[in-house]
Amino acid sequence: MQGLSSPEKHIKSKICLVGEVGVGKTSLVKRFVLDTFDDRYVATVGTKVTKKTVPVLWRGGPAMMDLMVWDIMGEKGFRALLKEAYFEGCQGVIAVCDVTRKDSLYDLNNWTQLTMRQVGRVPTVFLGNKMDLQDRVAVTSEELARLGGIHASPFYLSSAKTGQNVEGAFRAVATAIAERHNGDL
Repeated sequence: MQGLSSPEKHIKSKICLVGEVGVGKTSLVKRFVLDTFDDRYVATVGTKVTKKTVPVLWRGGPAMMDLMVWDIMGEKGFRALLKEAYFEGCQGVIAVCDVTRKDSLYDLNNWTQLTMRQVGRVPTVFLGNKMDLQDRVAVTSEELARLGGIHASPFYLSSAKTGQNVEGAFRAVATAIAERHNGDL
């Protein structure tokens, strides 16, 4: 029948947020999904899964991607327990550091290696969070760019508090996942 368009494709993708304790992973998810921010710190125990639907180009046409966002707890002692259960089926990663804590940048190497051992090379975005704390910044954009370059991945400086680059980072990983599948044609 003429005039009827085919229904928009609807796809599901799992992305994992990784990084040390207190870098702002949960706050980034709240900003991205609910557009809210809360200064109170609440540690993530295990993982928390949240969903947001975003538009993408999928195999030549428009589609809606359900991003299943897995907020992975950052506690070092639990990494061995996390690896298989939480990373299974992961299609993209947002690796988060706190720009006021240089050690959290160095720890991203451990997180990316752990992720790669579990799921192979998947689209990854590096995120330097807490840019609203300008007077305490210890991680430079050059350092984050260098890490992104090592992994051939983009990086963003963000703030869950102000919303700076939060949407852009999540959309970048969604686009990279879609482009990866578009190459499978």
